[in-house]
Amino acid sequence: MWCEIAGWRVLYFENCIPVHFDHNYAAQTEFGKPLVDSTFTLARVTGQSVTDISQNVSANLGWDEVRLPAPVFEGDTIYFRSEVLEKRGSRSRPDVGIVTVETTGYNQEGVTVITFKRTIMVYRRGHAPMIARITHGGDE
Repeated sequence: MWCEIAGWRVLYFENCIPVHFDHNYAAQTEFGKPLVDSTFTLARVTGQSVTDISQNVSANLGWDEVRLPAPVFEGDTIYFRSEVLEKRGSRSRPDVGIVTVETTGYNQEGVTVITFKRTIMVYRRGHAPMIARITHGGDE
């Protein structure tokens, strides 16, 4: 998942801090090698959680309490787990509910690399827009 071309990361995230792409510079830091940009870590773990947490999302309302207790490096495998903290119906929209989850991302060694709370607006059962399904052989 990590791009091997260091410049790609810089262009994509517009983060030109040398610790993210300059191997010589990063070798002189306490980390000893380039760090993965923290905004990529947030995006990656959020993206991983979509299937479990927000497949029927109407809107992402925000992130809170984002913490990065340990670095992420190229080649790390990132896993996640999420826990629903709160859910309630929307006060203004009867077709959706508001859900707050806490997500923890951790690396292949089980070290926590990111935690955050995320609040989403989710369609209630039976209210989500229909997803087009293509069947083998056309419109059968």
